[in-house]
Amino acid sequence: MWTPFGISTAYAQDAAAGGAGIVMQLLPLVLIFVVFYFLLIRPQQKKMKEHREMLSAIKRNDRVVTAGGIVATITKVKEGSDEIEAEIAPNVRVTLVRGTITSVIRPQAANDEPAAKGA
Repeated sequence: MWTPFGISTAYAQDAAAGGAGIVMQLLPLVLIFVVFYFLLIRPQQKKMKEHREMLSAIKRNDRVVTAGGIVATITKVKEGSDEIEAEIAPNVRVTLVRGTITSVIRPQAANDEPAAKGA
């Protein structure tokens, strides 16, 4: 059958269902984003929040590890500032930026059992 614009009836019928086709094409992208959010983005935000809380809770005499691997004892915390004074050896004090502190070492009591290896 001849059509005025050269469009066969099969193509004309497919064009009517185009709205559902777009949704089906976008659905995998939306699912990928949801998976990335719950597996990558959300845990990273949680870890960053815990790190910020740890940095704000630093006090005098805490032992810390810096990003460079230096173990130091906090001697002076300047409130309202990003700088902290720490002692890395007897009578050797340096100024650290809060953001470079990666962890706080908590002392372990003598009667606590060490963590089981391989478990």
